[in-house]
Amino acid sequence: MASASAVNLEDVPSETLMSELLRRMKCATKPDKRLILIGPPGSGKGTQSPIIKDEYCLCHLATGDMLRAAVAAKTPLGVKAKEAMDKGELVSDDLVIGIIDEAIKKPSCQKGFILDGFPRTVAQAEKLDEMLEKRGAKLDKVLNFKIDDAILEERITGRWIHPSSGRSYHSKFAPPKVPGVDDVTGEPLIQRKDDTAAVLKSRLEAFHQQTEPVFCVSIWLCMLGKIQNLFRITSNLHGIKALTFSFQQIKLND
Repeated sequence: MASASAVNLEDVPSETLMSELLRRMKCATKPDKRLILIGPPGSGKGTQSPIIKDEYCLCHLATGDMLRAAVAAKTPLGVKAKEAMDKGELVSDDLVIGIIDEAIKKPSCQKGFILDGFPRTVAQAEKLDEMLEKRGAKLDKVLNFKIDDAILEERITGRWIHPSSGRSYHSKFAPPKVPGVDDVTGEPLIQRKDDTAAVLKSRLEAFHQQTEPVFCVSIWLCMLGKIQNLFRITSNLHGIKALTFSFQQIKLND
């Protein structure tokens, strides 16, 4: 019996169906890819993820968004995560790995995934490797967005977000047509409460102390053949094109 939430294809516009069919035909020719994007806040992971996702037909896994979705959907893991949050505790690594494990089973992740900003610690990297090994899978590439701390403050503190769509702007580098207003809907933009110089300093300290050692683990795994390539993307530029060009340089199709 069909689910009550199932979509009746007769109600879907022909243009939408054809667009999805063409997308699936294109994706069928793409190689499977499992990627990790790692780097400090404001380094460009969120900007580049949709570009790679669309080009290689991957699913984009941002652990913060996944946790919020699991809590909202009241999945078994989401319920456990909410219990920890309500107590003011950090969600355990095992719970986060479990949510990732559930996500990559979905049809949208059939061709592979992009893990955005995870793992953040050596312990998380080891648990992720264990989970993938149990599934008979391995990471293909780890992309390290390396950028000077001095540049990040200007990027972060000038960032504005359209809450409902996720569209992002920057007061200097990608300003909206009308200050403080979304170009598409005309709705007001917001600044995240953690997009301040003080919060950024704290987050960068955590990144350098906890996450950078993951690179060493990744290099070690690379030597064992579990990760085929570790690329370091270095850019002091603010534009998207520089990073896009870098992705063309590293040849994700290899």
